[in-house]
Amino acid sequence: MAKSKFEYVRNFETEDYLLPNCWVVVRVDGKAFHKFSKKHDFHKPNDVRALELMNKAASVVMEEYKDILIAYGQSDEYSFVLRKDTNLYNRRRSKLMTYINSLFSSSYVYYWRDYFNDVKLKYPPSFDSRVVLYPSNENLRDYLSWRQADCHINNLYNTTFWALVLKGGLTNAEAEKRLCGTLSSDKNEILFSEFNTNYNNEPVMFKKGTILVRKKIKHPVTDKNRLVILPLHEDLIQDTFWTTHDEILNIKSCGHYSVPSSCDLPRLVMSQLHSFKEKKEDTN
Repeated sequence: MAKSKFEYVRNFETEDYLLPNCWVVVRVDGKAFHKFSKKHDFHKPNDVRALELMNKAASVVMEEYKDILIAYGQSDEYSFVLRKDTNLYNRRRSKLMTYINSLFSSSYVYYWRDYFNDVKLKYPPSFDSRVVLYPSNENLRDYLSWRQADCHINNLYNTTFWALVLKGGLTNAEAEKRLCGTLSSDKNEILFSEFNTNYNNEPVMFKKGTILVRKKIKHPVTDKNRLVILPLHEDLIQDTFWTTHDEILNIKSCGHYSVPSSCDLPRLVMSQLHSFKEKKEDTN
């Protein structure tokens, strides 16, 4: 194909390759989601619909990019961890960041009505993203621990704040003043003594966020093993999580996960199992 005289402008483009042998984390974060959640009447202090929609959007990203070994989400953010030896898009920062962010954002809008079927999307949400490299397993674990600790701190504050506002009758400004300078123990005491709420009994997803991992589970109908993206609400700061799910840091094949008989499969998993059935029917 003949070249035009204008093609020289490509020389101004630069490639931004990431360092090799480092864990790659792409963190997606909602822009002005305080305003967005207020405009769409999110439940306070936590809206299960919103959190599950975030998990759905994140699972779509993980389904598309197999090099993502684990993802962690809380509130309006999600962190995607790509294997340290990934060569996806030749490790170009801008490609990884923009593709993951755009797929997450479009999926959030695409699946909105599945979770907010009675709420019309009033304007498109937007997310920023960044790429951070972590050279060691310890660095990566500390990063994820930081995000989970942040989830706990913010949720305890928000739970207490909205109890003071919605149940205690305080204004937002009065609630902020009441909580200024308080410790975790103070907030727990306010919840327990004034609102008969034991913070330890709050849903684990609110306190710990959501961890997405790849696991093989037995299909409840066919009894065949299926590889799914599984949402977990566990403590990932302690060693127990990383020992149980050692395939993540060791970059091994996905392990099996036995769903407790007393628990129903999460909606996110059921939708994946349903898609397996649809794909099979399409091929017949």
